[in-house]
Amino acid sequence: MIMSETPYLSVVIPSFNEKENLGRGVLDEVITYLNSQDYSWELVLTDDGSTDGTRETLQEFANSHDQVRLVANTHKGKGPTVTSGMLAASGKWRLFTDFDQSTPIGEIEKLLKFVTEYDIVIGSREIPGALRDKEPFYRHLMGRGFNLLVQVLAVPKIYDTQCGFKLFSAKATQVLFESLYVYAGSKERLDAFTGAFDVELLFLAKKNGFKIKEVPILWQHYHTDRVSPIKDSLRMFKDIIKIRVADLMGKY
Repeated sequence: MIMSETPYLSVVIPSFNEKENLGRGVLDEVITYLNSQDYSWELVLTDDGSTDGTRETLQEFANSHDQVRLVANTHKGKGPTVTSGMLAASGKWRLFTDFDQSTPIGEIEKLLKFVTEYDIVIGSREIPGALRDKEPFYRHLMGRGFNLLVQVLAVPKIYDTQCGFKLFSAKATQVLFESLYVYAGSKERLDAFTGAFDVELLFLAKKNGFKIKEVPILWQHYHTDRVSPIKDSLRMFKDIIKIRVADLMGKY
């Protein structure tokens, strides 16, 4: 990777066995969009120990683009993988976004409007103006129920903590991602796992006094076998309890 200056925007995309999404050409779409912008940028691909050839394909992609690089991780789940990419990034502003591009990269324009006033700008599927496309009922119900718990127990007045489209200043990135405790990622995993690391990030953001703006975005549903409504809901509820316990124990 060759960079002559600190990029204005770092786009961080985590991956785990993304063969199907690679076949849709999502990375080409991201590059095409970024190349059309008048600010400097970098693309950081952070892989969560993929075993289906994804990592090798990503390395080839990075080798063919000067502003793209790959961070290779052992398999510890989405939280540690995003953290690795965000801390490896060097941009003034750093966005992490899902590999399937369920929120298209072009939605970043809605977030960048607020960077002069806020430290963190997050995409939301729940506030007025947001658009959900082809979302199954159970996914929406699961999200609504989880967010109610989050607001009561951890992060009040944030209506969608789980949308995977979040923009952080360089300062907020360093402070928050280095302060994670529940999702510090010390153990290697065997399963595909996302969890509630976004909740821990936003809990820490409020605790540290960072200004947060929630912005309505477009979100498109893409089928995945990785979401289990009952099991994942229980896991995330346990994570919220772990966050509150960690706070009481002075881990933050």
